[in-house]
Amino acid sequence: MTSFIIKDHVERPPHSWNQDSYCAFCRIIANEAPSNRVYENDKVVAFLDIMPLRKGHTLVVPKAHYSRLSELPPEYAAAVGEAISKVAHALTEALGNTALNVVCNQEYAQAVPHVHYHIIPAPSFDSSSLSSPPPPPPTQDVTVELSKRPKPQAAPMSIRQMHQMEFAGRTELEDEDAVLLVKKIRARL
Repeated sequence: MTSFIIKDHVERPPHSWNQDSYCAFCRIIANEAPSNRVYENDKVVAFLDIMPLRKGHTLVVPKAHYSRLSELPPEYAAAVGEAISKVAHALTEALGNTALNVVCNQEYAQAVPHVHYHIIPAPSFDSSSLSSPPPPPPTQDVTVELSKRPKPQAAPMSIRQMHQMEFAGRTELEDEDAVLLVKKIRARL
């Protein structure tokens, strides 16, 4: 009996049974929660982060629910990698800024337990901040004095404290901004 049940699922794609109804990303994938989608295919969806670190902060998510990157099947890993490249290219053109970070966490600092990559544009600096001269180096007296001071020992942060710090610097994505940004990114895909 068990072999019959297993055989029945051999050709079945993972995303058709591997969903978590409590997962925020699974709800977005199933169109049960709103999102500002910039890219989608049969295995991947990419959408703007609702609490972006910077303008254009985008999440790339496999449509199958896997909590750990180390458990993601190769076909989904390949599809996510291709989507990251496409979305990153479109994002850099839409923002006129080629600098960015691509980050994926597994358990540590992972707020949503569903594999996802963050594409985060780097801050852009205007020409005035680049043209100002650097501050003068400290004098030898100041350097010696600073080196003699004891270094404070900070207690390691808890996971909760790290999450709080991460979210403290974020502001909610405005709907109007999201609509304009989605159009700019999609036009470059």
